[in-house]
Amino acid sequence: MNMQPGMPPRFGLDALKANWRSDLLAGFFVFLIALPLCLGIAVASGFPPSAGIITAIVGGLLVSRVNGSHVTINGPAAGLIVVILGAVQTLGDGDVLAGYRYTLAAIMLAGALQVLMGVYKAGQYSAFFPPAVVHGMLAGLGIIIIAKQSHVMLGASPEPGSIFATIAQIPHSLLNPDPVIAFIGLSGLAILIFWPWVKHPKLKKVPAPLVVLLTGMGLGQIFGVQHEHWHPFLTDAELQAGHAHAIAPKFLVDIPDDWSSFFQFADYSKALTLEFWGAVISICLVGSLETLLVANAVDKLDPYKRKSDIDRDLAAVGLGNTVAGFIGGLPMIAEIVRSSSNIQYGAKTGWANFFHGLIMLGFVALFPHLIHNIPLASLAALLVYTGFKLASPKTFSQVWAIGAEQLGLFVVTMLGVLATDLLIGVLLGIAVKLGIHIARGVWLENMFKIHFTIEQSGTDTIVVKLLGSALFSNYLPLKKALAGLENGKTLIFDFSNGYLIDHTVMDFIHDFSNDYAAQGGKCREVGHALETFSDHALAARLMTEDDRKK
Repeated sequence: MNMQPGMPPRFGLDALKANWRSDLLAGFFVFLIALPLCLGIAVASGFPPSAGIITAIVGGLLVSRVNGSHVTINGPAAGLIVVILGAVQTLGDGDVLAGYRYTLAAIMLAGALQVLMGVYKAGQYSAFFPPAVVHGMLAGLGIIIIAKQSHVMLGASPEPGSIFATIAQIPHSLLNPDPVIAFIGLSGLAILIFWPWVKHPKLKKVPAPLVVLLTGMGLGQIFGVQHEHWHPFLTDAELQAGHAHAIAPKFLVDIPDDWSSFFQFADYSKALTLEFWGAVISICLVGSLETLLVANAVDKLDPYKRKSDIDRDLAAVGLGNTVAGFIGGLPMIAEIVRSSSNIQYGAKTGWANFFHGLIMLGFVALFPHLIHNIPLASLAALLVYTGFKLASPKTFSQVWAIGAEQLGLFVVTMLGVLATDLLIGVLLGIAVKLGIHIARGVWLENMFKIHFTIEQSGTDTIVVKLLGSALFSNYLPLKKALAGLENGKTLIFDFSNGYLIDHTVMDFIHDFSNDYAAQGGKCREVGHALETFSDHALAARLMTEDDRKK
């Protein structure tokens, strides 16, 4: 289903007329993937299941028409589960419905902030977050998702406590699960693990989340989860010993049959509290950062190599969040799994995102009773698998390959997120990164101000000379200057008068060089490093002693 690069498809109604068949098909397959994820993310966030559906519909029907990207899919994402659930619990003080409505108000204001950020071109500041800190944040969120959803997948109820207490209770839930619910949940997890190994070409095209959903619904029917009863496989002696497990509809998705019951409205009565604004900032920060990272990642996957207008994309997502929050939905981001699947299934324009939202709306309006038959354990399995991908051993090894410093930042951020909250964890990671730079002798004046020159050398060569240190905290002016260079030249990055070039800048120069080469230019680097902090090609480096004295 991969397309060969060619002329980019047209936009607007012309794009719809030219590409509706491929975009409709892609939108349908994305809907199949999105439905279980939207429901699971909503439930895990402390919102009603309908909230995830509302967000997918708004993301498809509204945001796809005004955003700055081409084949991204907008909807709820696992990375925001922890932020939203924390807001519901903190603002609600034990009242879930009240916490839900207070959080809707926070989502609306976070969306308004995102609109302002997009209008005032704040998308560029996502570069201020070092990659190791971002990955550490996501790994921390992944561990929290696994910790909380493992118990749901097993049909167990852990004692309330910190996230570390929740993690510590996983072995108890494994040894004392609800047998029926655990069978449904673990079956779904097994499907997700082994589905990539399926060899049959037609089966491989079926989205694994859809298989998990259908399997869970089938097992739910077999075990009669729709009707409250005691577990059928226990003996009288086991029942008398207190080993009874009640099978009941509480283990299924609770969604109203009446469409009008989907909607709830925001409550701003806590808008003057610190907790409320902490939720607003957290939703805005995480949602914006993930949206910008995904937009850049999807651009690399787009067969037409189109570039997103990230500031317009951020403003559009903000508008979508404001609307979704107003009518009872979760916040949305540009979502990587659904976006990459969208490309895989042949999407050519943003109309695929529109069709995904339209099909979602039609399905929920016509078949709400089918959604009510989905076991929560199946959705929890999807989230446990998603959390594992955020915090997989592969992620640790990839960060370690860049250097011990990057692994340290990753672990500090991850533990900070687990021990405190997301904002404090990220700020802690950034503070440690700045501290490392100071310890390595970076001048304080150079910490947030970069020094470089760009000079023409002959007719076809441009020399970009770095002076002093180029760091995650100061390289935005360099990024802007390079964006304005003429294509088709030979660029020389001269590090010989540099001091410290950190991994974030090396990674940026690597990506920029690849993009510039794709436009017909050439890039090379000059300067010998005294020390690199690992064998990785993009590791941070100190330049030679002679150069450092200049």
